[in-house]
Amino acid sequence: MRIAYISTCQPRECGLATFNENLVHAVDQHISFSEHGSFIVALNDSDDKRQYAYDDSVKFVISQERLSDYQSAAAFINSNGVDMCCIQHEFGIYGGRNGVYLLGLTRLLKVPYTVIFHTVLAQPNPIQLSIVKRLADRAAAVVVMTKKAVQLLRAVYDISTNKIKAIPHGVPDFDKPDAVTLKTNLGLPAEKILLTFGLIGPSKGLETTIKSLPAICKRHPDVRYVILGKTHPGILRSFGEDYRTSLMQLAEKLGVADHLIFISEFVHERKLHSYLSACDLYITPYPNEAQITSGTLSYAIGAGAAVVSTPYWHAAELLKNNRGKLFDFNNDQQLSSIINELLSNPAELKSLKRNAYKYGLSLRWPKIGKQYAQLFKTHIKTEEKPSLPEQALMQVTSSFSRTLTWKTSV
Repeated sequence: MRIAYISTCQPRECGLATFNENLVHAVDQHISFSEHGSFIVALNDSDDKRQYAYDDSVKFVISQERLSDYQSAAAFINSNGVDMCCIQHEFGIYGGRNGVYLLGLTRLLKVPYTVIFHTVLAQPNPIQLSIVKRLADRAAAVVVMTKKAVQLLRAVYDISTNKIKAIPHGVPDFDKPDAVTLKTNLGLPAEKILLTFGLIGPSKGLETTIKSLPAICKRHPDVRYVILGKTHPGILRSFGEDYRTSLMQLAEKLGVADHLIFISEFVHERKLHSYLSACDLYITPYPNEAQITSGTLSYAIGAGAAVVSTPYWHAAELLKNNRGKLFDFNNDQQLSSIINELLSNPAELKSLKRNAYKYGLSLRWPKIGKQYAQLFKTHIKTEEKPSLPEQALMQVTSSFSRTLTWKTSV
């Protein structure tokens, strides 16, 4: 069974790239990637096809804003004996208004595809609504990661329940290490560590946690709040480090600058798992509810971290049954109260971590990969398929006068 995965791809620093890599490896345990000739079609955010040093699993590269690339990619996939396409979907990674160029690819595909919606909007604009409905209409299956997303696809987008499959966000299959040792290895102070991870921007609500620090530090002067992650590339291009600077200035104004640690690094999974295992509390202070999926929240639960979060959609669902604590949007006083209570009650803190870790076992990638493999097998193309050699595939591509080529080593 040959699968073409369409996604951003590492080394591009992108959550979908990490997700897709994990999915490929997890499905590989059930449907061999190399033996069946599966491959990745990668999305670049510039016209430079060599922008990222992809490995040999990437056989095709699409420049985000070049419509012709999407048409050529469809021809490439159709000519290569593919049984199933797996498309990672976020509006921002595809070209055209709201990523409409992706429809140019799916419209030309002659093989079935599964689309994984990482974002499902409750109030889409007309173009977003049309894109999701058209992608779902042509898809063999639609995957989302929460019950709320299933509800929205049915109620807002009028997508048939029979086509929708809910599969949770996968988490790394790592052992749980010793927190004290990890703090030393990561260069973190021995004090109590609060942690937030992810690409930094105003949509993350980090100022709420900083505003909560004075009340927390008054009772727990050994607290340090670690913000781990680079500034979001889009924010960086438009505004530089203004947001990060504003957070530093806020901490100075509140007298808690010494309790704030910035680590501007995009860490990969094993190191992230170490940070999550080392922290005392993981905080996601997002300022509004409209976040249907949070990979970082899933990772925190998978690592057995004690989570305190605002009740955005994914958190409200994932932190049920005492797997974490919720506080109201933008409510720094409530946040400080919850954190103070947990840091003063080690038994309750330990209970949260135990509940999260136990539930996280069901989210490990080997189990999630099995669900995807079964889904793909259910919807594969069954008729006889052409399988062209590499040289012929290059001719197919060039006949469309596109700049994309088969990946070659240099």
